[in-house]
Amino acid sequence: MKRNLLTLIALILSLSAFATMKADTQTAPKESPKNHFKLYGFIRNYFIFDSRESVSGTGDLFYYLPKDVNMKDGIDVNDQSSFRFLALTSRLGVDVSGYSVGNVHFGAKIEGDFYSGLSNSSNANASVYFPGNSKISGTATARLRQAYATVTWKELGEKKANSVGLKVGQAWHPMAADHPHLFSLEVGAPFGPFSRTPLVQMDANIGKNWVVSAAAIWQMQYQSTGPVGSSAIYMKYGLTPEVYAAVAYKTKGFQVRLGADLVSIKPRVLGTKEGATVKVSDRKTSLLYYAFAQYSYKSFAVKAKTTYGEGGEHMNLMSGYVKVGENSDGSWNYASLRNSSSWLSLSYGKKWQGVLFLGYVKNLGLSDKAHIPYLDAKIPSSDVYFCGNGFSNINQMYRINPQLIYNIGKLNVGLEYQYTGVQYGEYDNGNLNSYGLADKNLHWVGNNRINVMVKYNF
Repeated sequence: MKRNLLTLIALILSLSAFATMKADTQTAPKESPKNHFKLYGFIRNYFIFDSRESVSGTGDLFYYLPKDVNMKDGIDVNDQSSFRFLALTSRLGVDVSGYSVGNVHFGAKIEGDFYSGLSNSSNANASVYFPGNSKISGTATARLRQAYATVTWKELGEKKANSVGLKVGQAWHPMAADHPHLFSLEVGAPFGPFSRTPLVQMDANIGKNWVVSAAAIWQMQYQSTGPVGSSAIYMKYGLTPEVYAAVAYKTKGFQVRLGADLVSIKPRVLGTKEGATVKVSDRKTSLLYYAFAQYSYKSFAVKAKTTYGEGGEHMNLMSGYVKVGENSDGSWNYASLRNSSSWLSLSYGKKWQGVLFLGYVKNLGLSDKAHIPYLDAKIPSSDVYFCGNGFSNINQMYRINPQLIYNIGKLNVGLEYQYTGVQYGEYDNGNLNSYGLADKNLHWVGNNRINVMVKYNF
């Protein structure tokens, strides 16, 4: 009897819900419940030669810069060439689209590839017989690149010419989303921002030409630096997401965008006062600006980007910040290093595509002298928190990078020559000057990289 009663109640509720739904469809927005799935990806191999020991990641495929001179027993141990080829950056992704309710459209993306699972040689003699970059064993590890959902409100306003899009999840940092015409893995870094990160981003299209964007951003793989090294812990306890805003103008073949990015972190939550552990109110805030422009006509395209401001090490820019003082309550004071990074990219052709990339970085140091009288106005290098893929004694650097790419159907074959030159300065007994710069014995080192890519798209 009890079972029959429950069955009857369930039937009545089902019929009632069906009737209500049928009545509501007369006034509810039309629903398009179909999801369309598009699988995409590629198999990609890189074959790379370097003339000098360098800072590089992802199995040495993601290139940053050549290492400084390191003399031992009369020889520069970083003056060493190397070669490798790997397929670990092969990629697989899924785009989801087609579902909508009225003028509200929904979508999603999930994308992954493989990451360097390579580890240092376990042999204790590796550092004796080879330079410091001895990651030569292991296997590729799967990783998440992007995973986000989108909601887009279309045909807004009296003329139905406006739209608003919302993106939630992990995606390209909006300052890093504009890439030069390069097939190399670093796509222009560290001469421009590079980061994929958790975010909530809004893009409002106003008419046909204007776009206003804003985002709240967190950190995951690409992180700020500080007293414990590169970590997302500084943002976690800072309780403040990174904030981004930009405005763009676009017309046929041309686009320009101006934006700014604000980061506020807590380098420490605990300190010491008179030998006792205390809570401290450390805070470091930095502001970074950028401009981007692109133009295309038939087979020709040009792109350019420049960033200027404070910090940016969490986006692989060659910058950071400095501890410049200690307070009586145990807290520390900080000042951001300033950096200027720019690149220009030219591309011509389709089947045979020629590319030229030019990049330049200048370390501008602190805006004012650090007032540290007991250190004779010098800053210990241990108090400089710099990008983990660079060095605080960098003064400036540049890159010249021509490429030739042959595109035949789904197959791309590319040849690249890349020269990266870095001007280093020497530390003064382990110190930088009062502007946070190494200005003694400035000298240049360079690396010649030859890169061949074979890529099949699907």
